[in-house]
Amino acid sequence: MHFVKAKGILSSKNGMNLYRGCSHGCIYCDSRSKCYHMDHIFEDIEVKENAIELLEDALTRKRKKCMIGTGSMTDPYIPLETEIGNVRKALRLIYTQGFGFTVITKSARILRDLDLLQKINEKTKCVVQMTLTTFDEALCRKIEPNVSTTKERFEALKTLRDAGIPTVVWLSPILPFINDTEDNISGILDMCIEAKVYGVICFGMGLTLREGNREYFYKQLDHQFPQLKERYIQTYGNQYIIESPDNNRLMRLFHQKCSAGNLVHNNQQIFQYLQTFEEKNLTRQLCLWDLVEK
Repeated sequence: MHFVKAKGILSSKNGMNLYRGCSHGCIYCDSRSKCYHMDHIFEDIEVKENAIELLEDALTRKRKKCMIGTGSMTDPYIPLETEIGNVRKALRLIYTQGFGFTVITKSARILRDLDLLQKINEKTKCVVQMTLTTFDEALCRKIEPNVSTTKERFEALKTLRDAGIPTVVWLSPILPFINDTEDNISGILDMCIEAKVYGVICFGMGLTLREGNREYFYKQLDHQFPQLKERYIQTYGNQYIIESPDNNRLMRLFHQKCSAGNLVHNNQQIFQYLQTFEEKNLTRQLCLWDLVEK
């Protein structure tokens, strides 16, 4: 790891990255793409040493409360978080200043902060977004070698359910010729139904490849799935969007199972839900005033 002093912490859409780079080792990681201008070795995690001070200042200056998000570029619950603790410090600030929170992760480490997640959710709204890609534990270890297994993430989703914290699952990416099977999609959605997630985000059965992450992906294919790289090159060339040959059939299955399991599966509706700030204490107060007036 290495430390830097950042100039800012919140994006225009109130997202933040406390770290840059990752040690999960997922073979398909888009954050390796050169367009993100990460000018250091990806596994050499960049730590923003003044992140918490910047966040406190940014939240203090906010005129309106909103949802604060993290995890879109770098999973904040990498092993280094256990040592640095920036996520937990950020959660304390978000709670004390009355903001909502949402996070995207693949790690069961998030349960370390269950107490703060509950406090935020009791006061405003906290939504945990968990990525699930494969129902097969052995395959999970191949394509996501250093992250919590699918079973561990499933158990975390159930723990969050029992704690009253809403969850959303990202069904992404689905790798052609690897995990683009009916059994895999059904298995993941059965988990989502049992865990009573709010909804499942899916942009189609496939992945994206561009300069930076394509080279890493192909290198890992050579290591884990010999000869499969050649099939990708022959089928897709240098395409950015890599769609499974079974996309249409699998998407029909996806929508059917989500509908049957009462899972929201409209991406726009889910994103609207994630972005909408709710102040629960205020809602309760208004309800009480309504009763008094009546």
